[in-house]
Amino acid sequence: MTQFPIRRMRRLRRTPALRRLVQETHLVPSQLVWPLFVVHGEGVRREIAALPGVYHTSVDELVKDAERAQRLGLGGVILFGIPQAKDATGSEAYDEQGIVQRAARALKRAVPQLLVIGDVCLCEYTDHGHCGVVQDGDIDNDASVYLLGKVAVSQARAGVDLVAPSDMMDGRVAGIRKALDAAGLARVPIMSYAAKMASAFYGPFREAAGSAPQFGDRQSYQMQGTNADEAMKEIQLDLEEGADIVLVKPALPCLDLIRRAKQEFGSPLAAYQVSGEYAMIKAAAQRNMLDECRAMWETLHAIRRAGADIILSYFAPTAAELL
Repeated sequence: MTQFPIRRMRRLRRTPALRRLVQETHLVPSQLVWPLFVVHGEGVRREIAALPGVYHTSVDELVKDAERAQRLGLGGVILFGIPQAKDATGSEAYDEQGIVQRAARALKRAVPQLLVIGDVCLCEYTDHGHCGVVQDGDIDNDASVYLLGKVAVSQARAGVDLVAPSDMMDGRVAGIRKALDAAGLARVPIMSYAAKMASAFYGPFREAAGSAPQFGDRQSYQMQGTNADEAMKEIQLDLEEGADIVLVKPALPCLDLIRRAKQEFGSPLAAYQVSGEYAMIKAAAQRNMLDECRAMWETLHAIRRAGADIILSYFAPTAAELL
C-alpha cells in the first residue's frame, strides 16, 4: 500500500503569511540603484520612447527624482549625461561645467545624504559613439584610460560619491585610482563594470543616451557572452587594480556569472538589469502577455538570489514604493 508523504512541502505555501515567513530571498530599497538621464535646459521631463516610464530630465527636474529616491530609501542614483555637443574625445564628459558635474552639485545641495554615482564613460559624449578615443579606426586603449581618469576626477570634485567606469578598457581601474589619488580624492570608491558583455539588450539605452556607435561595434572591448572564465579573469584584474565594487552586466543573461563571481571573490557585487531587460517586460505587459508587477519581482529576486548585493534597475522606484 502506497504511504502518504509525511513531509509535505505545500504546508508552508498555503497562505501568503506562511509564504512570507519562509521566504529565503529578500530585497530592500537600499539594495536598489536608480539610473537617471540628465539633459541641459530647464523644466524638461521628456519620456524616452524605448523606455516607458523613464525620462530625460533637466537638472531642476532631476532634483525632484533625487528627493523621491531619498524618501524611498533607495541605495542611490547613477547619472548618465546627455551633452549639448559631441566631439571626438567626448570633452564634456570631463568638463567641470559638464551636465553630470552640474547635476551632481545640484543633487548634493538638495539631498546631501543621497548616494550619487557617476557613470564614467565617453560613449554619450563622443561624435563617433565609442567608449574611447579612436585612432586609425581603432579604439586607443591607453589614451582612453587617460581621459577616463579625467572624467572620474571631475565628477568626484563635483560631489559624486562613487565613480563607475563602464567602458571595458584594459587597466582603466588602475588608471582611475591613480588619477583620483593624485587629485587628493583617495576616499572616492570605484564600482567597476568588470564583466560587461557585448549584449543585444543595450538597444533602448543607446537610444536614450544617443550613444550608438557610428561605425563598427563594441566587440573589441566589451566581452563575449560565451566566455565565463574570461569574465572571472576580468573581475579578478579589476579587484587587483583597486575596484571596491564589481558589476556584471546585463543581469538576467549572466545569472551564472553573478553566482560564480560572488562565490569566487566574495567582494561587493552589483548587477545591472539593463534597458532591454526592462523594456522587454514593459512591452510584453502593454500587450497583456504577462503581469508587469509579477515579472518585475521575479526578475529582481532572480538577480538577488544569484548573489548580487546591489541591483541597478529602472524598476528601482516602483519596487521601492511597493516594498
